[in-house]
Amino acid sequence: MKTICLYFEIHQIIHLKRYRFFDIGTDHYYYDDYENERSISDIAERSYMPALTALQEMIAEHGKYFKVAFSLSGTGIEQLEFHAPQVIEKLQQLNETGCVEFLAEPYSHGLSSLANEETFARDVKKQARKIEELFGQKPTVARNSSLIYSDDIGAQIAAMGFKGMLTEGAKHVLGWKSPHYVYNCNMAPNLKLLLRDVELSDDISLRFNNSDWEGYPLFADAYIDRIAKLPEGENIINIFMELSALGIAQPLSSNILDFLKALPACAKEKGITFMTPTEICKACKSVGNLDVPDTLSWVDEERDVSCWLGNAMQREAFNKLYSVADRLRIANDPRINQDWDYLQASNNFRFMTTKPSNVGLDRGIYSGPFDAFTNYMNILGDFINRVNALYPLDIDNDELEGLLTTIKNQGDEIEMKDKEITRLKSQIEKLEAAKPEAAKKPAAKKATAKKPAAKKAPAKKAAAPAAPETAPVAAPAEEQKAE
Repeated sequence: MKTICLYFEIHQIIHLKRYRFFDIGTDHYYYDDYENERSISDIAERSYMPALTALQEMIAEHGKYFKVAFSLSGTGIEQLEFHAPQVIEKLQQLNETGCVEFLAEPYSHGLSSLANEETFARDVKKQARKIEELFGQKPTVARNSSLIYSDDIGAQIAAMGFKGMLTEGAKHVLGWKSPHYVYNCNMAPNLKLLLRDVELSDDISLRFNNSDWEGYPLFADAYIDRIAKLPEGENIINIFMELSALGIAQPLSSNILDFLKALPACAKEKGITFMTPTEICKACKSVGNLDVPDTLSWVDEERDVSCWLGNAMQREAFNKLYSVADRLRIANDPRINQDWDYLQASNNFRFMTTKPSNVGLDRGIYSGPFDAFTNYMNILGDFINRVNALYPLDIDNDELEGLLTTIKNQGDEIEMKDKEITRLKSQIEKLEAAKPEAAKKPAAKKATAKKPAAKKAPAKKAAAPAAPETAPVAAPAEEQKAE
């Protein structure tokens, strides 16, 4: 039986402001707040809310038959919480249906998997904790920024405990193989791989509204019919795209949401089901290893990382940024870490590309790649100066880690002692509260014991003068004897 795995990515670019060389050392705030608010509000209104509402209606109509998956970058979540909380609320409503799965990915939507293993692991785990906090789901399947993957990255993801990972069904990797099977990581056989069907995904996300495309106009029944006619055994059809494709890349006027809402009914007629990535990983066995020695992604025709690291400017910025990765990980300063997340975002390097692209690239405030590089390096210069000022360079990483470990251990010890003091105070308060009731009876006995003593004392003093009175009485008796 053929199964569709439908997945959407939600990520929001953090726009940097114009930052001059002369701002270094004087201005430590790097962001264009106006543009960030404007862009997230615009995309929420034109894409996220209409698309999520359509998916909610599809679940309401088809019940447990229809399933969908999402992954949200941590930086994207922060922007939504601040500028468009209604999107988070809508996702939480979808989560309550039980038909939605949330995946793990790097919090920063960055390229740490290509630079620093420990930074990458920390990045993914941070986002997974945020997903659990918002939606109560602990992710079991992961995806990297822009589906970046290699054998080494798969091994890292498996070491974190994930059961599956999403990546690109690139032709130069698959060769004669089909993306419609479940594979496993070459270096970690327990990690299952779900491969994006490039053609079927891009028909919706890139070509749907292109009147020059030979497949235009695309109808839901024809689309599902293509899936039903796939060769026997090719049963897993992974349709992955950005959620912004619904409303931004493909405007709502193109009837993209009507097409989407028609898919479940057409699929049901053909006996095609919908499943989440975790359900597929549990239900389907791997047909074999997928050998990916070189890094791939879902970007550009090459499906590699050249759009981020393809020229000397990009590599210089990348190497300089991650030169402080270990110190930041060791130090773990909250304010520095927030800037670190935003500066890692892959779009900062994408703006510096000199490659032609088949997808229009909006460089934002930048006039070209060198302009993007200059602005970013000015900001990065200030950021690294702040790191060095906080943790001087004459202290090497090992020494810094030792010092911070000692401080942390002392802090933990103080915290334990504070808890013990609080516990002992609580016990003392309980004992003092019970003491007056227990002490009432002994106090009463002591009081009654003193009263008789007080009465007898005056009686003895009163009897003392009686002695002279008896003496005269005895005298006549002696006189009588004498007589």
